[in-house]
This record gives sequence, C-alpha cells and structure tokens, in this order.
Amino acid sequence: MSDRSDATPENGGTGYGRIQGYLKTLDSSPGVYRMLDAESRVLYVGKARNLRARVSNYSRPGGHSGRIDRMIRETASMMFLTTRTETEALLLEQNLIKQLKPKYNVLLRDDKSFPNILVAKDHAFPQIKKHRGAKKEKGAYFGPFASAGAVNRTLNQLQKAFLLRNCSDAMFDSRTRPCLLYQIKRCSAPCTGLISAEAYAESVRDAERFLSGRSTRVQEDLAAQMAEASEAMEFERAAGLRDRIRALTQVQSSQGINPRGVSEADVIALHLDGGQACVQVFFIRANQNWGNRDFYPRVGPDVAAAEVMEAFLGQFYDNKEPPRQLILSDAIENEDLMAEALAGKAGRKVEILVPQRGEKAELVAGALRNARESLARRMSESATQAKLLRGLAEAFDLDAPPQRIEVYDNSHFQGTNAVGAMIVAGPEGLMKNSYRKFNIRGEDLTPGDDFGMMKEVLSRRFARLSKDDPDRSKGQWPDLLLIDGGAGQVSAVAEIMAARGVGDIPMVGVAKGVDRDAGKEEFYRPGRRPFALRHNDPVLYFIQRLRDEAHRFAIGTHRAKRAKSIGATPLDDIPGVGATRKRALLAHFGSAKAVSRANLADLKAVDGISGTLAETIYDFFHDQG
Repeated sequence: MSDRSDATPENGGTGYGRIQGYLKTLDSSPGVYRMLDAESRVLYVGKARNLRARVSNYSRPGGHSGRIDRMIRETASMMFLTTRTETEALLLEQNLIKQLKPKYNVLLRDDKSFPNILVAKDHAFPQIKKHRGAKKEKGAYFGPFASAGAVNRTLNQLQKAFLLRNCSDAMFDSRTRPCLLYQIKRCSAPCTGLISAEAYAESVRDAERFLSGRSTRVQEDLAAQMAEASEAMEFERAAGLRDRIRALTQVQSSQGINPRGVSEADVIALHLDGGQACVQVFFIRANQNWGNRDFYPRVGPDVAAAEVMEAFLGQFYDNKEPPRQLILSDAIENEDLMAEALAGKAGRKVEILVPQRGEKAELVAGALRNARESLARRMSESATQAKLLRGLAEAFDLDAPPQRIEVYDNSHFQGTNAVGAMIVAGPEGLMKNSYRKFNIRGEDLTPGDDFGMMKEVLSRRFARLSKDDPDRSKGQWPDLLLIDGGAGQVSAVAEIMAARGVGDIPMVGVAKGVDRDAGKEEFYRPGRRPFALRHNDPVLYFIQRLRDEAHRFAIGTHRAKRAKSIGATPLDDIPGVGATRKRALLAHFGSAKAVSRANLADLKAVDGISGTLAETIYDFFHDQG
C-alpha cells in the first residue's frame, strides 16, 4: 500500500477542472480515493479497480446523479492510497468510511455488537450466561442474537429445561445450601452437590445440542425419559421432565419461523423510500431464527439499492464474523469481491445469494415486509418529531428548529456520589450514543449544591467542545440547552456560557410550578420573564419527556456509582490484588475485615496468593498508623 496524497493538480479551484488535474499523476493501480472540500473535510471515500479510470469518470461533466454532481462541484482536493488488490481496497474503503463519516457516502449509523449465549468451560460445572464483546473466555458461544431481550428470554427457558447454573464462580464457591433458583426449579444446585458432575455434564451437552439445532433429538430423549419415569411410577420426576419439554417448546415458538433448509445465514432486506432506507437483518443459526434488527443507514434521494446494500455489508461485517450464507434482497455490484473479503475475515467460504424462489426467497420476502413497515413507522415518527421541533422553535423564539437539543440534570444522595447527566435529542428522536455522564469532582463544592454541580458540568462540557470542535463544523454543538431548574440554575449556566464565549446558544430552564405538578411547568430564559405553555400543548409533553429522560439517566448513573462505592473494599487499594484475587480472599475469609485481621500463614493458604503477595497484604493492614 502506498500513499499518493501528495499529488497536486495544476488546475486550481473546485469541481471538474480540479479533479482533471489529478489524472496525469495516476496510473491503473487499485486503491482508495478521498474527495475533500475547501476546508479539507472529507466529502467521499471510494474504492477503484483502476484509480485513473475512476477519477477520469469524475472529471467529465454529464451523466452523474444530482448527489454525485454536487459532490464533484464541492471537491477542492483529492487523496489517494494504492493497494495491492481490489479486495484490500474494499476493506480499506469501509474502514475509512466508518472512521471519517464522509458527507456523501452511505453510512451505517448504528453498529453495536450483538449478544451471544456462552456456555463457559473454565469450571467443572459450566455456567450458562449472556456474553457481549470479544470471545476471549473459554467456552462454547452461540449467536449472535438480535437483542439482549432475545438472549434473556432464551436463557430463561434454557434454565427451566436444563437446570444449568448462571451464578458467578465466586458465588458458586461460597454456597453452603441451594439458592432460590433451585427451589423454583431453575437450577440443579451443583454448588451443594445435589447433582453429580457426570449428570450435570450431560445437561450441558443437551443444552449445547439444542443451541446447535439438534433440538428434536433432545426433546425425543426427554420424552423417552418421561415415559420411563411414568412407567416406574416416578411421577414427580416425570412432571419435571414434562416441564423441561414445555420450556424447549416455548423457546421454539418464540423464535417464529425456523427454516429447514437454512442452517446458518443472515437474511438482509433493504427498502428505500423518499431518500431514506431501512435494512432488516434476520439472524438464522442452527436452523433457528434468533431474532431480527432494523438499521437506518444514511443515504441520499438518488442512491441505488446496490450501492446501499454493498456499503451496508462492508460496514456491518467490519467488526463481526459473517455467517456461511448472506441471503440478500438486492444484488450488489462487486459480489465476488465482497465474498472474497468476507471469506478472508471468516477464514472460510462465505456465499452471497439473491434467491428468486423457494424457502430462501420466502425468508427475504418476510424480511422485506418488516423493512417496509419499519421504515413507514420511522418516517411517521420523524414527521411528528419535525413538527414538535418546529413548535419548540416557535415557543422559545428560536431562529430555526433545533437539530441538537442537550438536556442536563444532576443527581446525588445527601451530597454523596454526585453525578451530572446529559441527554441529546434531534430530528430522529433521542440520540443515545451521544449521552454523557459526569462524575462531580469539585472538592470545594458544598454537598448538595445543585448550582455548583451544574456549573462544573457545563464548564467541562463546553471546555471539551471548544477543544474537539472549535469551529463548530462537526455537528457536536447544541442548538438549544434545556436545564432542569429555575432562575437560579439558568443564571448559573448563563455565567458559564458567557465565560466560555458561547453565550449565543439558546438556553431554557424547565421548572415545575408552585404546586410541583407536571403540566404546570414554568420556563426561564436569561433576561426574560418566565412563562408557561398551554396545559395540552404537544410541545409541553415533548419537553416533559425530555426532562424525564434526563432525570432517568441521571438517577441510573447515580445509582450505579453508589452501588459501586458500596461494593468497594480496602482490598481495592492493595497493589497486586485484582478482581480475581479479591474474590478469592473474600470467598476464603468471608469479608474484607476478616482479611485485615488474618495472620500471614492464613493469607498464604488462600488459593492464588503467593508468599510475597501475602506479605504485601499483611503489611498493608498492619503498617498503617
């Protein structure tokens, strides 16, 4: 790979002439190109089998869509990276799109990881649990599932069916009697020896067979065991087996359609309408439907389905392992190239299909129906949101409907574990990826000083904005601030804004009326009289929802911080004692206080505690004056 970004065209200005000036510096190598505007902002990232031929297309007026024509006219410079192969160019292109988020590219905006079910294998009695992220833990992984809810529902039924534990190893090791899960028939209590290692291992194998798609065999075996128990007049055992079969049936019924001829695939359907797109993805694993998710990539009004689908595949699988088959609603231009790139990532063959008939076509039709309905709902919600933003602009005398509203709130308990919270809303509703939390650090603050806490939060927020986006070009600056509070909070925030030189951002304080009733809110703006909205005004309900969401986020953040502080122990401050050794010490002695009183010999007897570390722990508690 080589960088050709230093190539400078002879023609100045922007547009077709500027692009034409690059042609004499390019050859027919494959690679990636970037188009930049006069401010050096990346407008577009693309790949090419032949860089000279692709750039030549851009240099000739005519034959371009409106979107591409606008992009060319804004182009002031270009950058080039040559690659050894076109596949390498495809992978580099998708990485750069995700990193740079160019204005004219199709962009996948929601790209979170998906949860899996993990049967951990680092213990004599394996644990079954939800897992998200890198697969570093030893065990068998099953997934992906479309959502945490889908995983939790499946785990709930698997516990009923196979009675596998979900407790942590530390909890398992500390049990002396069965927990509540055993009493309600959700666990076989291996922690207290109520099931043998061999019998538990058989239950683990059955669970793995079920998750691998061999559910019929598992249910047949359980049915045979139930019949044997009935014949032996062991009715309680037969009833337990019956309940386990019902639990497995419930898992299957909640999965909806389970295709017979598709063992491992992602079914991906695209629907375009009015310059917006919805991509629906169904996850088929082990002949079972493990849920679906919808995505709304950023597209333009004249983008072709093939371009959207190819961009989605490249960005979606950038950090995910692709299945053996991708079943698509629309063909892509570089199918062979994409299949080669995904196969290299997965280490095996990946097949891309656009079925026209049969079971696979029926799966695509179902996904396409979901995509069409999801986009219709989203467009309806967007229209409602746009109307509310226009109403907000009118109510607060704003120049235009706000595109980014930031709402702030604080939470604390008698001044302790104080946190600030910021939520963000815009034309598409709540922007949860932009939420932020602030641990209040001010040592000179009086406990419970809401004004002081708000000052600290806003100071830190705008200090960071001024550093990260000084010219306000990245869309990170708010058009409107909503503060939970009245005249005092508004005055405090106005002081911070003036000190930061950002007093041009509109700000409104939202305070409940004299009776503290929802619906009687009063609104405060710097230098103006407070006012109220009509009791049944939709804009008022909108503001209440934003304030309540900020309050919910602040309370949740505070509770998490308080819970963490409650769980803290002096062991956290001992060098060399991490989470694993902390668990071992607490499991052995029962409490941090008991650890502090232990002698050196007892400390050395703890599994995983070396003689040197035992001395460090002992000295920590006994050398402190």
